[in-house]
Amino acid sequence: MADEPIVSGMAGRYATALYELALEQKSLDSVRADLDRFDALVEDSKDLQRLVKSPVFTAEEQKNALAAILEKAEIGGLAAKFLGIVAEKRRLFAVGQMIRVFRALVARHKGETRAEVTVAEPLPENHLNALKAALMSATLKKDVMLDVRVDPTIIGGLIVKLGSRMVDASLKTKLNSIKLAMKEVQ
Repeated sequence: MADEPIVSGMAGRYATALYELALEQKSLDSVRADLDRFDALVEDSKDLQRLVKSPVFTAEEQKNALAAILEKAEIGGLAAKFLGIVAEKRRLFAVGQMIRVFRALVARHKGETRAEVTVAEPLPENHLNALKAALMSATLKKDVMLDVRVDPTIIGGLIVKLGSRMVDASLKTKLNSIKLAMKEVQ
């Protein structure tokens, strides 16, 4: 199926192990919420990105720094243990991919699907709900999770990526199409 996550490689093995353990402990939602919080922390902090991706730090340094960050962010339980093991095994550089695969496994288990939406400016809640409803009817899924990213360079409109399908209704793409058509006329 096109919507099924591809679970291969090192990140897939780690994510699958975490998924099976969380499923067994009936803690899928709390683990997903903790990993989402950690992922957002990494996204927002250049220093944390450097800690996660740089091979300069030892496993011990990564593990200690990570423990302090997780405690301050109030991320505990299975997610914290998982992240600690990932750091200990020197696999922290791939944690973003592990989190994405874990999310996909949980979404498949719950009958959800994820859509990546890129907009030029933040959308009001009513527009997000309308977009979500339209995607739910198009996919016949019981729930669609939106990952909204703001990118002012698209000028206006939106880009929606759902599984292997992508709809680019951005103003930037439309202007580039007109520009290309104008060049062909000359």
